[in-house]
Amino acid sequence: MGAKQQAMPVSALSVDDIAYLGEALELARGGYGYVNPNPLVGAVIVDKGHIVARGFHERYGQAHAERNALADAAARGVDVHGMTMYVTLEPCAHQGKTPPCAPAVAASGIKRVVVGTTDPNPKVNGKGLEILRAAGVRVDVAGGEVRRECDEINEAFFHFIETGTPFVTLKYAMSLDGKIAAGDGSPLVLSGTASRQRVHEDRARVAAVVTGIGTVLSDDPRLSARPARQSDARPAHQPVRVVVDSRLHTPLTSNLVRQSSEDGLTLIATSSEDSSKIAEYERAGCTVVTMPSQNGHVSIPALMEMLGRRKLDDVLLETGGTLAAAFLSADCVHKVEAFVTPKLVGARTAPSPVMADVQLPASFHIRDPRITRYDEDILIEGRI
Repeated sequence: MGAKQQAMPVSALSVDDIAYLGEALELARGGYGYVNPNPLVGAVIVDKGHIVARGFHERYGQAHAERNALADAAARGVDVHGMTMYVTLEPCAHQGKTPPCAPAVAASGIKRVVVGTTDPNPKVNGKGLEILRAAGVRVDVAGGEVRRECDEINEAFFHFIETGTPFVTLKYAMSLDGKIAAGDGSPLVLSGTASRQRVHEDRARVAAVVTGIGTVLSDDPRLSARPARQSDARPAHQPVRVVVDSRLHTPLTSNLVRQSSEDGLTLIATSSEDSSKIAEYERAGCTVVTMPSQNGHVSIPALMEMLGRRKLDDVLLETGGTLAAAFLSADCVHKVEAFVTPKLVGARTAPSPVMADVQLPASFHIRDPRITRYDEDILIEGRI
């Protein structure tokens, strides 16, 4: 697709402006996992130094943040004429599953809109700002750190809009000497409780978790999201569980298959055309997709295209070193989350996070790595 964010002059924002955009960002995060493949957006309406209304994009296909903020103001009996709206992403200018937001904001009487960042979607990309300005609304676009934060929460959406394929984060936990399992390949408990909780929160944010048949056979994972903070009214979002299984070796008794009999969220990507075996998985509630083969294995680029067609825009790759290397070799990893635990395994035969038969064709460097402590563990994350 190749869409790029239109260059817009940035405005000098006050300390208060930045703080209100920060409030809108916190609201936007409430949509994690529920709005894919739409962007995360939050909005607040401010009058005389006080937030009088709030809104965020809560679920795909439902009202966007700006309309929710205007509805919140109306429900409170607040007349928004002359007030300022702070919104993390440029208001949309096109009819989708919901009406466009920019005309609604322009008609509301809001006199100033502070935008965290512009929208690279070709259907928007500056058009929302044009609608507002044509209606006499003052528009200020953020720059600097606050814009970086507004961009970051939607990095998967921006990538998907530009490419039509998922944004992939490679996640793994390893010992201090770079091992992810025991010498015989059996699983080890490496990460602490806080690190594992962060992984559950990540799963609740993404559209899909991808793993390989090797991980299924050795670990029998569930790949479910069990975040610490959730409510009965809004339970944790559960991602689609994708198994890359070229020859259909996934046990019908595995956790991923048994869970799919209840929720239908397991997808098996295979190169096998064995209709009888495929039928067994489908009777168990799984979706089976036969993919093109590359060197005897599921083609990773074809897998990315298939997930993109299914609008699975944000993927967490939780797998062993062989499939991780295949994704990296195909240039299909965009971010890395590496949990390093202060333990030593030492076995020469113990697997590592990336296990390619030959040296990878490119040198992968993590840009602007961020380091976070989770009790004794250290998380190193950044874009490739």
